[in-house]
Amino acid sequence: MSSHHTDFERIAELVPAGSRVLDLGCGDGTLLAYLMKERGCTGYGVELDDAKVLACVQRGVNVIQRNLEEGLSIFEDNHFDVVLQLDTLQHLRNTEAMLRETARVGRIGIVSFPNFAHWPNRLSVLRGRMPVTKRLPYQWFNTPNIRVGTFTDFEVLARRSGLRILESFGLRDGEVVRRWPNLLGSTAVFKFERG
Repeated sequence: MSSHHTDFERIAELVPAGSRVLDLGCGDGTLLAYLMKERGCTGYGVELDDAKVLACVQRGVNVIQRNLEEGLSIFEDNHFDVVLQLDTLQHLRNTEAMLRETARVGRIGIVSFPNFAHWPNRLSVLRGRMPVTKRLPYQWFNTPNIRVGTFTDFEVLARRSGLRILESFGLRDGEVVRRWPNLLGSTAVFKFERG
């Protein structure tokens, strides 16, 4: 099993068993299928890509094809126990609005994204080059990421958005990093609620 799947398992541990889950940018539905099978969860994925929507359907995952830039107005307040945004924020233009929407439709939000402050990335920038790593695998000129962020950047954004962080840590090759996560974690993970 790749470290990416192990990261999913670590994040899945943050989702209470039996939760009603909304997975924003759910990809091929791997995580939601895992949560349904291993944690007894129910819910929906939201995905734009046609092939990934088809993969979700083939996995038995309920999926809504929608552009997240349009927001979450189709969902009522507190409709979900948990809203996931895993590797999604860096692709959105208005991250602050999406975080507020996440807190509106879900009781708990869980976000993960590549941590640009991870030490190998810092070293690459120090050498004068944008990093290309397992978590940031694209050259600067062909990346699908609109922006990059750090562990500390998200803490500031959460406060600004009126969110209360319940738990945070870094991940590196499937291992939880609690000491110096902004330096040692290749992935930043946050569990939050409305403040």
